[in-house]
Amino acid sequence: MADKNRNNSLQRVVVFQERGSGDKKIAGIEEYAPGRFELEVVSIDDQLPAMVDEPETYFPKELQADLVLGFLQHPDLSAELLKRCQEAEIPFVASAKKFPAAFQLATPPI
Repeated sequence: MADKNRNNSLQRVVVFQERGSGDKKIAGIEEYAPGRFELEVVSIDDQLPAMVDEPETYFPKELQADLVLGFLQHPDLSAELLKRCQEAEIPFVASAKKFPAAFQLATPPI
């Protein structure tokens, strides 16, 4: 997990969005919690096929965050992001629109 003391104790939140799907939530974070988080936005704007054979190509090689928010619409990308967060022991919250409850929130083991 990322070093929590980095940047004067600001928590690093990385938001993954597909075609602007998280814009309203990102705007809300910036409006209601200015300066409270180190916010990074990763936007995937490509036209995607029905099945993404290599979803890892859409993500940075290394994921460093205190929290990941997922507003991805493609299930292959969402599954890859969940896998990466679990491997890195980073809490992950996904949009609940199209996924079962078990997929919406993942926390690292205690």
